[in-house]
Amino acid sequence: MAVYTRAESRAWAREKLVGAVNCTIPSFTNDLKGINEAGIRHDIRLAKEHGFVGSLAISEVSITVPEYVDFIRIAKEAAGDDFYICHHASWSNLEENLEAVRGAEEAGADMVLLSYPPNFYPETEDEVFEYTKAVCDATDLAVILFPMMIWNFGARIHPSDIPTRLIRRMIDEIPNVAVIKAEGGYPNIQSAVECHRLFGDEVVISVPIESDLIPLAQLIPIQLSATSDHEFYGPTIPRVMALLRNGKYDDATEIFWKLHPARQAKAALFAGLHGGSVLNRQAWKFQGWLQGYNGGPLRMPTQRLQDRQMLALRQALISAGFEPSMEPFREFFIGRNPA
Repeated sequence: MAVYTRAESRAWAREKLVGAVNCTIPSFTNDLKGINEAGIRHDIRLAKEHGFVGSLAISEVSITVPEYVDFIRIAKEAAGDDFYICHHASWSNLEENLEAVRGAEEAGADMVLLSYPPNFYPETEDEVFEYTKAVCDATDLAVILFPMMIWNFGARIHPSDIPTRLIRRMIDEIPNVAVIKAEGGYPNIQSAVECHRLFGDEVVISVPIESDLIPLAQLIPIQLSATSDHEFYGPTIPRVMALLRNGKYDDATEIFWKLHPARQAKAALFAGLHGGSVLNRQAWKFQGWLQGYNGGPLRMPTQRLQDRQMLALRQALISAGFEPSMEPFREFFIGRNPA
């Protein structure tokens, strides 16, 4: 259960959510019949060691709600009080999302990333508002609002996906909207700039894309980068955020350019997937494995990962000055903590 009240959620977020939040994809047993507790604990412990302030417990894989709630419980036990577990409110419909958010809160989740189901086809701002409010009203946890093009709102609602007039209404009428993950109208920085200008004094503005974060944070204060596959770079994103907070912009810029080969390779490998509303969670799990995270098998349906993609991702990290795992790729599909 939350250590703050719904009315305190914005103050809690402002105080506690300083740094980067990565992603943890659940690990499964090798027969894929259950979740792998040792693998999950390994990933949370390593995220803490890498300096992350918290992790998003990914739900966009083949997992049941009861299994997912157990995943949250295990992750929070491994996290302790000083590392925050974010519930991923990304389920098939509103009813399932309400069940999942209530279970996640009881299991110890600290906050919520709000998504919208693939079958949700709103044609008015009111419909988006009502769905958002229904999920937020079901929990006392701080909620991360997520304007993003993958919801397919841009053509009907507004090019920015969730317009600022609607965000204004949500902030005014939903007290536990505490963070905005500003990716509206992706890919561009306008959403982050606009949300900072209009709402930055009221809620935390997160810039999750590191290639936007590092330049923007040299111009406007950004305390949070949540949530993204930052584990691809090991401990680098938490470190660069500390440099940015301390005004060490030259050092942060040097890291920006150091990461560029890996950034380019990742973008080229999966070009069109983000725009096509598909995130390759298998690839994200592999990216983490290269930096010491558990890896391991995922259930069908899952995207496939080819040798050429794995080779390119590993070589990209080498080109950026990292020392990624050089284990045979077959070991990724087993995981570092097989069960």
